[in-house]
Amino acid sequence: ERGMWANQAEFLLSCIGYCVGLGNVWRFPYLAYDNGGGSFIIPYLIMLTFCGIPLFMIELALGQFSGYGVITAWRASPIFKGIGYGMMVVSFLVAIYYNVIIAWSLFYMFASFQSVLPWTSSCGKDWNVNSCVQTNVTFGRINITMVKHKLPYSKHYFMNRVLRINKSEGIGDPGTVLWDLVLCLLLAWLIVFFCLIKGVKSSGKVVYFTATFPYIILIILLVRGCTLDGARRGIVFYVTPKWDKLRTAKVWKDAATQIFYSLGTSFGGLLTFASYNKFRNNIYRDTLIVAIGNCATSVFAGFVIFSVIGHMAYKLNLNVEDVSKIVASIFIFLGPGLAFIIYPEAVSLLPAPQLWSILFFFMLLTLGLDSQFAMVETVITGFMDEFPKLLRPYKTLFTAGICTVCFLMGILMVTEGGLYWFELYNWYSAYYGLLINSLILSIVAAWGFFFTYKWRLVKDIKMMIGFNPNWYFRINWMFITPGLLLFVIIYSGINSVPISVGGYVYPKWADDLGLCMSVTCVALIPIYMVYRII
Repeated sequence: ERGMWANQAEFLLSCIGYCVGLGNVWRFPYLAYDNGGGSFIIPYLIMLTFCGIPLFMIELALGQFSGYGVITAWRASPIFKGIGYGMMVVSFLVAIYYNVIIAWSLFYMFASFQSVLPWTSSCGKDWNVNSCVQTNVTFGRINITMVKHKLPYSKHYFMNRVLRINKSEGIGDPGTVLWDLVLCLLLAWLIVFFCLIKGVKSSGKVVYFTATFPYIILIILLVRGCTLDGARRGIVFYVTPKWDKLRTAKVWKDAATQIFYSLGTSFGGLLTFASYNKFRNNIYRDTLIVAIGNCATSVFAGFVIFSVIGHMAYKLNLNVEDVSKIVASIFIFLGPGLAFIIYPEAVSLLPAPQLWSILFFFMLLTLGLDSQFAMVETVITGFMDEFPKLLRPYKTLFTAGICTVCFLMGILMVTEGGLYWFELYNWYSAYYGLLINSLILSIVAAWGFFFTYKWRLVKDIKMMIGFNPNWYFRINWMFITPGLLLFVIIYSGINSVPISVGGYVYPKWADDLGLCMSVTCVALIPIYMVYRII
């Protein structure tokens, strides 16, 4: 009745597509630059070994053994079913704003079907800055004023044309709805709906394309990037280690959070996908393939990005470090907006830029869709398995209902002040609450099952794959992984700052609203405990 993967390849490609998302392309290269270049790989691999892989294995084991979604799987320990509800809330909140990024990708892809890419020149446009002086120094045409301020045309196109953020005074002033973006958002949700209309039976076929296409484009961009003048300088800068950075706690915190968010643990997507596996599937092998492949993709994407950054430095006659600081400042200013400012400039360097622009933003579309499939499917499967008699006969209608609700809630993020709401979701929806939820998950799976059922988790895994997980997994589950999660939570709490976008500091009510959003997924755990006891 639930359906299953047609073969092992569908499960692996779905997991790879879920884990390898937009963050691998824009977040990892920035963190590598900010934390010592090549030396960042060391804490990154250590956190993968002692935090990422053990958590990954726990989720796959819970999903595959139970054969249920994130809520019903906790029949294994009913009092902790609130963890499953928390996972579902996180996936629901992230799915709302994540599809907005996909809508931006669709907007740029459609905008690329023009004789001149609209972000390569801003002269004579109503979204341009007041002064406009042109020169053929780089990227076709560059504003001298922008060179001075180290920001390209595409920043103004993204901010003032696509988002029209210049017409809003802050989060309390959403302004009018941007109907071109609303239509893109609607199209994004229609794509998600039709790909999930039959659950894993339909999405399992889609991932053959969406999970592999980004690698083709990344390889092409790397080959082209390495042929550009100055590319070697950028790559050398990327791989050159700065060992003194390893002495700071920030590097280790950034490595842990990148592993955590990149692998997508505790969102429930992995547990949901694994629940559609055959009972004897080798999750031990799958864990290593997906986790290592995901991290290798992040490192590979870094070479793609820094080869282009090296060429930008060559064209602008600047040091690679200076151009990297420009990229970093845009990342700090806009976060995900980096993909819509620096990368369009890079694509414009290629011959037939319209073609490469279309392919690049189609790659972003496929990268985002795989992750979106997992988060929406987590919500749908979670409810379906918990209330099968009520919802399973109406799966198509229920899927349409979930997509419609998310679309309507996402409209606030495609208004003139929508970026402020987008960043509020991006900042809080999957942060403190998700980290605490993960800590509780790791403690319950290891210590709860250990004391109550004498290594029940280990015995269940042996029943599925035929052998016990080795002591590497057992020690990490019981001591190292919870310890690292606790370190990240404490460090993040001590160094937390109020949310801001560029120079705009959010009002206290918005900050409090975000904290409530983040705490919701954790609050469900004690609330459900009380309900269960009563």
